[in-house]
Amino acid sequence: MEIFGVNLTDEMLGTFVPIIIYWLYSGVYVFLGELDNYRLHSRKDEDEKNLVSKKKVVKGVLFQQAVQAVVAIFLFGVTRKDAETTGDQPPSMFVIAGQFLIAMFVLDTWQYFMHRYMHQNKFLYKHIHSQHHRLIVPYAFGALYNHPIEGLILDTIGGALSFLLSGMTPRTSIFFFSFATLKTVDDHCGLWLPGNLFHLLFGNNSAYHDVHHQLYGTKYNFSQPFFVTWDKILGTYMPYSLEKRADGGFEARPTKECKIS
Repeated sequence: MEIFGVNLTDEMLGTFVPIIIYWLYSGVYVFLGELDNYRLHSRKDEDEKNLVSKKKVVKGVLFQQAVQAVVAIFLFGVTRKDAETTGDQPPSMFVIAGQFLIAMFVLDTWQYFMHRYMHQNKFLYKHIHSQHHRLIVPYAFGALYNHPIEGLILDTIGGALSFLLSGMTPRTSIFFFSFATLKTVDDHCGLWLPGNLFHLLFGNNSAYHDVHHQLYGTKYNFSQPFFVTWDKILGTYMPYSLEKRADGGFEARPTKECKIS
């Protein structure tokens, strides 16, 4: 593919398009965050409850994306020879759909169990995963803010496994990881917007994940980024209701008693 006279390979696009989409889509939600009637937390709560500055969040996300880019370039380089031996015949839409489903299952499974273990292991939570939970009030561009080790384990290795085990091509990966990026940003956007397709298609959404970021929900709703299947199977699903706040916007409230420990 050639853009502005520059020949861009599928590998280059698969590496950098999801990063560009992350910031563009986050930017949309920063703008929509002015719509107070659709926020899950007030802007005052966002400023007062979060334990890290937005400047540090931006730096942390950029560092993680740099690591992901290096791993992606290496992974594409390793698998290029295998792709070349299969010829230039593109896979059918049926095959691509199957690869998407496999990649979604692999990524969901890996992230659920790794994420849950980082909460159960006190050392890992204290020294690694707690960094992500400095964002008590999630917002879009903080979706990938976490400790570099967590970013490597959950996101980078999880993405590599979903790519390898699904058998997708670099070109297919452009669309899959762009889709996964949109979904992850949406889950952290802190908004409940009418007509949001992600909310209509997935039980795992911004309100569901917001519950997990609150003190009462840290042992529940580990699933990410697509489905809530593992939470429901293993009893870590916390149902919630969306209720109007007195000062405008919504609040996700648990509909069952839970232990905080």
